[in-house]
Amino acid sequence: MNAAGSGAIATPINRAWIDDPKARGEVESHIPMGRAGTSEDIASVFAFLASDEASYITGQTLYACGGLTLFPEFRGAWSS
Repeated sequence: MNAAGSGAIATPINRAWIDDPKARGEVESHIPMGRAGTSEDIASVFAFLASDEASYITGQTLYACGGLTLFPEFRGAWSS
């Protein structure tokens, strides 16, 4: 079994910061890639894991987070 670990993704559950430019800027300032992820970004991870190219990958979590998990401030509350 494999999994995808997502970062800050622009979906309706995150509406509190997606629709507020100041809050969105604060969230995205913690992401090395400088932007929130999209549903398509995460779907691509699952498509890869379901493909023949990933046939020898097992027991792994692929983080699609724009680099968010690289920094210590990820451990603290900084988003809604």
